[in-house]
This record gives sequence, structure tokens and C-alpha cells, in this order.
Amino acid sequence: MAYVRRAQWDQHYAQDRGFRRVGQTERALLAEHAPAPANGRALDAGCGTGELAAYLGELGYLVDAVDFAENALARARAEWADAVGVRWLCLNIAQDDPAELSEDGYDLIALRLVYPFLGDRQRVMHALAGRLRPGGAIVVITPLAACTPADRRDIALDEDEIRILTERWQTVERYDADGLAVLVLHGPSWTATPRSLPRQRI
Repeated sequence: MAYVRRAQWDQHYAQDRGFRRVGQTERALLAEHAPAPANGRALDAGCGTGELAAYLGELGYLVDAVDFAENALARARAEWADAVGVRWLCLNIAQDDPAELSEDGYDLIALRLVYPFLGDRQRVMHALAGRLRPGGAIVVITPLAACTPADRRDIALDEDEIRILTERWQTVERYDADGLAVLVLHGPSWTATPRSLPRQRI
């Protein structure tokens, strides 16, 4: 599933395919470790068919749900037509002009099952970190390579990739959600020298 072009993703969603549903453990972890503050805003980057975005709306966030596949967004708008506080945007967070995103920043930026597909990961994360409000968090939810069949390795991260992802953050909390790693990242330190993996909670 090493899709690299927008047309491939559009076809994926046009064929009524999707990805793993958001589980109860993920929901509980987000509610506990990324609760919505007053007037909280969230960015669901790579929202797919919109399940996570709708849940973040239930938590009280105003949500910008972003995907670059029009067919994904068409399904999201139809399936979650009653979602509260969700704005659906067709945008490639790695390449497109981000002018449509909130100028006021975000308290939560979620990348669920998205990070392994990013090309220039460091650049994208740097840009997203610059959109965090004070005290905000980026939450990356990802399969682990050690638990993923070899023919699907491209959808997962290994421990070295996780170390690179987390090394420039002041605080990292790591949880397990039924085989998915949930990484809660606070305090970007992009001008700092990379250091060993920050504090983790398993």
C-alpha cells in the first residue's frame, strides 16, 4: 500500500476501502491526555473518512479535518453529516498552501495512521509544530513495524523512526492502543540538539 499520488488515494476511497476504525482505547486515551480546553481547536491531518474528526468534535474541539483525497472527504461529509464543529478541507498538508488552516493555531494536531506515509517527515512536523498553541500537543497514532506483516511494513514505524520523530520534543508520552502506538508530543524544541528519547509513559 505504498501510495504516493493523490489519484491512488482517491481510488482507494472510491472503492469503499478505508482503514482501521478508531477503537475505544484510542478514544479513552485522547479524552484523558488531549482533552479539549475552552474554545479548543484541533487539526485532524489526513482525516480519511472522518471518524476521528467527528470524535474530536464530540470532545468539544472545533476541528479542521484535512485530507487531500476528494473521495475520502465526500465519504466523510456523508457519513458524519451531523458532526458538530467539524470543517472538512481538501488539502495536502505536505505540499499545498496552508492558508485555509486556522490562523489562531491548534491545541491538538492529530496524525492517525498518517505519519508513515509522509515524505519529508521532519519538514512537515516542523511546520505543524509551528501551528501549536501554547500547551498544545501533536498526537501521532501509528502501527508498529514489529507487529506488522512484512508486506505492509510501509504503513508502520520501527523504534528508530519513533526515536527520530520524538527526539526534538520536551515531553513525550507513549501509550498502547490495542497494538497501535499513541505518541503525545508536547513542547517542540526544533532549535535544540537532538537528544535521547524523552520521558515516556507506557
